[in-house]
Amino acid sequence: MGDEQELKFNDFKIASRALEFIAGLAATEVDGVTSLSGGVVESIADWLRKGSTKGVKVSLEDKEINVDVHLCADYGYVIKEVAEKVQLSVKEALEGMTGWKVRGVNVFIDGLNFPPQG
Repeated sequence: MGDEQELKFNDFKIASRALEFIAGLAATEVDGVTSLSGGVVESIADWLRKGSTKGVKVSLEDKEINVDVHLCADYGYVIKEVAEKVQLSVKEALEGMTGWKVRGVNVFIDGLNFPPQG
């Protein structure tokens, strides 16, 4: 992210990339989510190295958080249910850790992961 945003609390700030990391972890904990765009292991490694998370974008507006999550889902799961669970998981994680309202979590299913044929 070129424009690094921060949530400003009374005595401290949280960088938007930290919020992206929290959102990414919450999303990948949902059954039926294969990975974030680019792969979760690669995304975590990128965040640790470069400070960004592939597949997750957080924006802050009027003390409310908006999140876009791009992910790959496992074939055989109901996509609507997976997306709703991701929305809830991300919302609960961010609100629980920041105390700020999450206005919206937009989930984009960029691909499906098919089980190996054998």
